[in-house]
Amino acid sequence: MSGVVVDTSVWIEFLAGRAVPSLEEALQNSLVVLPPLVVAELISGARREKEKKAIERLILDLPIHETPLAHWIQVGELRRALMNNGFSVSTPDAHVAQCALDRNAVLLSRDAVFPRIARLSSLRVHPW
Repeated sequence: MSGVVVDTSVWIEFLAGRAVPSLEEALQNSLVVLPPLVVAELISGARREKEKKAIERLILDLPIHETPLAHWIQVGELRRALMNNGFSVSTPDAHVAQCALDRNAVLLSRDAVFPRIARLSSLRVHPW
């Protein structure tokens, strides 16, 4: 794998203590890249300060996908292309998908929206 972009849905499982072998393998091999919006979603979902600190410790060592203007233009293009095919997605979901597309990486997610995006684009989704 050239890299693994991990969606919030998988991090939630992992942080809850559930086994996520695909993520664990990607972490061991230093393949994980974080979309910036996933960082925001994880931090905002922390109910207690202890949880927030644990998330911060985990993500501090992981690379963040850079999102210059060109990335956001591609996010808009992806949403537009999907809408032209009758499928509307949120900007956050398009951003996560575009992070994987930018890196030619596999997206690890539990969210049903991403396999639908993959059917209409070159996104590669790893079922975990």
